[in-house]
Amino acid sequence: MSYIKGYDPETLREIVDAHQCRERLDELGDQRSLPALLERVWLLKVLGRLEDALVVSEQSVRVARMGGTRKDLLRARILHASVLQLRGAYAAAQQELTTCAEEAEGQGWASLAAFAYQHRGKVSFDAEEYLQARSDFKRWLLLRQESGAPDDELEPAIVAIEAAERRRSSAVAS
Repeated sequence: MSYIKGYDPETLREIVDAHQCRERLDELGDQRSLPALLERVWLLKVLGRLEDALVVSEQSVRVARMGGTRKDLLRARILHASVLQLRGAYAAAQQELTTCAEEAEGQGWASLAAFAYQHRGKVSFDAEEYLQARSDFKRWLLLRQESGAPDDELEPAIVAIEAAERRRSSAVAS
């Protein structure tokens, strides 16, 4: 089940059914498996519970480091960085996502690299660095296209590129 109902074209944040997200969070309870931890991070993040999301994201990185694969660790680090972004720690999020994107691309993991570029673009977007955001969103789109993603999965990247272009044009006109 997808909890994402769309994306806000101005903020690029996920539009979710908060009730469904809270129910799923309750179902997960205190499960400590890596998939459960990663899902909890995301749910807490989209519900705006950033302090809780930070704690669980740090825990998920530790669990992935101790017992997961390299891909698991990258996923956990990318989610952790996305929490840092929402807390306004743009430099730390940017650094972490750059490292993750480079490692994923170096390993040939296009979908993970796309995930990292997606979030790095969002960090740049929030930091009002629209050229960098647009560049990252274009890389996200290209990687998703190369990995054969269907059109409906490409749409968020296209919306993000357009939002970055709109914001850049507005900033230049001001």
